[in-house]
Amino acid sequence: MSDKIMSINGIIDLLGKEGEELLSFSDPKISKETLKLPSGEFVDEVFMNSDRNNRVLGNLSWLYNTGRLANTGYFSIFPVDQGVEHSGGASFAKNIDYFNPEKIIQFALKTGSNGVASTYGVLSLFSRQYAHKIPFIVKINHNELLTYPNITDQTVFATVEGAYSMGAAGIGATIYFGSEESRRQIQEVSEAFAFAHELGMFTILWCYLRNDAFKKDKDYHASSDLTGQANHLGVTIGADIIKQKLPVNNGGYKALNMGDSSYGKFDDSIYSKLNSENPIDLARYQVLNNYAGNIPLINSGGGSGKNDLAQAVKTAVINKRAGGSGLILGRKAFQKPLEEGMKLVKAVQDVYLNDEITIA
Repeated sequence: MSDKIMSINGIIDLLGKEGEELLSFSDPKISKETLKLPSGEFVDEVFMNSDRNNRVLGNLSWLYNTGRLANTGYFSIFPVDQGVEHSGGASFAKNIDYFNPEKIIQFALKTGSNGVASTYGVLSLFSRQYAHKIPFIVKINHNELLTYPNITDQTVFATVEGAYSMGAAGIGATIYFGSEESRRQIQEVSEAFAFAHELGMFTILWCYLRNDAFKKDKDYHASSDLTGQANHLGVTIGADIIKQKLPVNNGGYKALNMGDSSYGKFDDSIYSKLNSENPIDLARYQVLNNYAGNIPLINSGGGSGKNDLAQAVKTAVINKRAGGSGLILGRKAFQKPLEEGMKLVKAVQDVYLNDEITIA
């Protein structure tokens, strides 16, 4: 894989007029001076001042200093837990190589990813061979789709001790904020994150909304205001990194407070002074809720479909220009032939390596 970085012109050719608009955006509602921005010294500048012990600091430094984005302050993480979350057949039928756990780890290594996130089963099977070569991130809970009828809940599949014993650098977990089960999940994950920190592992929260009530005139599961508050809850329980969907709209709180409905609390300035319809503003509000950028935000790549390369690069541009810290991208890459998937991950990494793409 070539180390030549995609140029600004190459990105504009890929994204067209929308790319030009994203790259030229220069009037964000929230000034970047308000935020702690990504840097190669982020662990020393932020986490060293926290209660994280030396082992956590060491593993965070390893994550920051691994792969093509080493020492930049940005992450490119390869996640494959979809065999549980979306079923193995639905996830890997397009490329059956990834039924083999070793292929997942090898892809992360070949693409110069900062780390690989997967299930206990996937990572433990090859831990002696690879756990010292790339940071392992063990996802400890999952929503499986074999229960009939299907339910939406996160069940603990793995232990913190198991992740530690295999040599994992960190653990990951999902909370479905807004769901009936969210308070139990908050307790479970909070306890798991505290124990992981005791043992020296960093923590990543898959910070998602889940409730059919969030679907009104449009789907607000990825609204800037609601996901921003989910992020704020996530950093409160000790997540070192927040994984969140890229926001696509705003106004979730307003929609849930129409008529006789009453939900949560909000301020109108969320929709005027602090945000706009620009995708970079929508994402920056998420960063603001990550303790003003003191906890890194990585956005997810989303499912595989048409124009995956352009969509992934677009997401990276928005995340970087908003003050985010990278992407965690799986299906868009592994549901393709190897070389095509590697090209896509490299293109995303190129966005973060290109100094001409600045924080707005």
